[in-house]
Amino acid sequence: MPPPPPGDGYPGTDDQLLEEVEKAGFLFFWEQADSTTGQIKDRALAAGGNDNRPVSSIASTGFGLTALCIGDQRGYQPHQAIVSRVQATLGFLANTMQPQGNNGFFFHFVDMTTGARAFSSEVSSIDTAILLCGVLTCREYFADATIQNLATQIYSNVNFNWMLNGGTTLSMGWLPESGFLAARWDHYSELVMLHLLGMAAPNPAFAIPAASWNAWTRPVIQYQGLSYISGSDPLFVHQYSLAWFDFRNKKDAYTDYFQNSITATQAHRLFCLSLSSQFSDYSADLWGITASDSKNGYVAWGGPSTQGGTIGPVDGSIVPCATAGSLPFDFADAIHVLRWIRGHYPQAWQRYGFVDAFNPLLGWYDTDVIGIDVGISVLMAENQRTQFVWNTFMKGLAALNGMNLAGFQPG
Repeated sequence: MPPPPPGDGYPGTDDQLLEEVEKAGFLFFWEQADSTTGQIKDRALAAGGNDNRPVSSIASTGFGLTALCIGDQRGYQPHQAIVSRVQATLGFLANTMQPQGNNGFFFHFVDMTTGARAFSSEVSSIDTAILLCGVLTCREYFADATIQNLATQIYSNVNFNWMLNGGTTLSMGWLPESGFLAARWDHYSELVMLHLLGMAAPNPAFAIPAASWNAWTRPVIQYQGLSYISGSDPLFVHQYSLAWFDFRNKKDAYTDYFQNSITATQAHRLFCLSLSSQFSDYSADLWGITASDSKNGYVAWGGPSTQGGTIGPVDGSIVPCATAGSLPFDFADAIHVLRWIRGHYPQAWQRYGFVDAFNPLLGWYDTDVIGIDVGISVLMAENQRTQFVWNTFMKGLAALNGMNLAGFQPG
């Protein structure tokens, strides 16, 4: 007789669950890509199957390229098949999509088959940075001259200095119809990766000055006795840059960003628990919200705000990537939530892993997964298990030079 499942309802070990998360997530990036161009869908049906939505996001492709490295290392597909997919993806990015953007930056959303701009989207600085993180992970991981040369070409063509648009902080993007967006990356958020890559740009004429590291603000939130740097932003801002850049035991003139993400995660958990009288599903077993789908559409929600109160119209939804993306920061609490969801909410797990979001109070389960949310779950699960993404990405000069220019020291 097998032993009964533990109280959280999931019968396997922690590592078995993380393997399920990674394998299912890899399957999304493998199946929901155009096999010719390699571009990966922004979102797809969580159960797989027929889905004729043609739109890719370059951020989804960036996460997917990193997932392909993980999948190769773990043997999820034959090595040569993965190498061929990466070659095709980088070739299409370099030769078709990058020339259609501006100054080496890519449009945020594109047709996955043609690479043409979709949704009247912007040429996006941050989404280009996420894409570059995936591109550069492939350059470090694969001992393949075609992959390495294409990755170098893509990174070398990005003119970060142009995206400053005469200012000290980077613009969020550019539109063909109206030029640069007024909004800038001017306070702590996922911008960290963008600035580090920009300072380390291989073409000196395209690099941004090291002083730009000091140009954005670092507002401090105080919450239930915890103090950490954050704007009024969802939890993912404390995860994305740290999926690739290894900030463990390092600090700049301002803080230890890894410890900052630990504190932000702890504060987020306390924030969710503080809402338990309002939303009876929130508990130590079930917490975590970040920008995601909801019953009423996509919402950038969740967490303490610099102005007090909540971010967005929190309604009791649970977003599994909030805790999956926090695995390296608060493993015991995060893995407990993932085990609880897997053990008690069977509808929340489909072909590609956890659905993007669900609301037990309303009986609502998302029918979709979103590439960036699948991506952060896969990358952080692997970092928690083996530190593979950190160890691979940090071999590159882009990561090392960027952090040196920012003044990081052991600490």
